[in-house]
Amino acid sequence: MENNEELKVAETEVSETVEEVKAEETVEVTDEKPARGRKGRSRKQKIETTEEKPQSEWSEIVVQISRVTKVVKGGKKLSFRAIVIVGNKKGQVGIGCAKASEVIIAIQKAIADGRKNVINVPIFKTTIPHPITGKSGAGAVMLRPASAGTGIIAGGAVRSVLELAGIENILSKSLGSKSPLNAANATINALKALTPFNEVAKKRGLTMAELLN
Repeated sequence: MENNEELKVAETEVSETVEEVKAEETVEVTDEKPARGRKGRSRKQKIETTEEKPQSEWSEIVVQISRVTKVVKGGKKLSFRAIVIVGNKKGQVGIGCAKASEVIIAIQKAIADGRKNVINVPIFKTTIPHPITGKSGAGAVMLRPASAGTGIIAGGAVRSVLELAGIENILSKSLGSKSPLNAANATINALKALTPFNEVAKKRGLTMAELLN
């Protein structure tokens, strides 16, 4: 019961942290000048200025936050593990995993780790070029291209990876392990192994029109 309550508290802290990171900072500057009114009282002039920050094209999705323990000499050391998907919805996506004693620090470390492991995804129109299967540990994910209007047929960590990669129409099926980390890594491995049409045409000595026809 105590672990469930602590995980609920951790999830609320995550949502509040994400909102604080994405919110714009508003700075209030108070310019106090002794101005005399009709009754001889001083007035305070408040000037509110809003600093506009350039919005980053990168987005993050927290897939899972779990409480883990490590047995040390003095007993058990409790910490949090965060799995975060990072992407710009323009063909670049990565996964990060990190541990820390606090949820906020674990998420920040996972985001930094995800940006270090970003891969380029070859997107053909709004889907992938060809069917492929990716594996990671005991988990496997099968991906197939889909026609326009199909949408993303996936769930869990697989859907988060595909959305942040910028893929709009795709069919998928998760096989084996149901671990979010294995599913996300299997999806990343599958997207990494995709071969663009231009490379296939170059190897075969054909043009893009001849290859597609």
